[in-house]
Amino acid sequence: MTTPSPLLPQIGAIFVAVSDIERARDWYCRLLGTPADGEIMFGHIYCIPLQGGLTLVLDSKIFPKRITDDAPLFHFNTQDIEASYAFLKESGVEVVVPIQHGHWFNFRDPDGNLIMLSQC
Repeated sequence: MTTPSPLLPQIGAIFVAVSDIERARDWYCRLLGTPADGEIMFGHIYCIPLQGGLTLVLDSKIFPKRITDDAPLFHFNTQDIEASYAFLKESGVEVVVPIQHGHWFNFRDPDGNLIMLSQC
């Protein structure tokens, strides 16, 4: 008989390594249209609750150990890919890959982390 797993089949948080916690907090909160009024915990962690129970955790303590790569860390959803693309371009965000197949594109945060935006 197999012992049932105590692990839940769900993800609770996504960690993003950032160099400047205040700058990252302000950038991600502006990007997501959420207030940047939460507490920076322990001087290096800022949590942004996302819809669906997931949390985006910005952490400046792990930044020196992180190497950015060419695979997106995760993707944000949008209902309007064209409006989202225009918003990011107007905001000065580095778009790495333009809209592909009318469905998705990649961009970088201020620390070079690659993120995807996908129309749901």
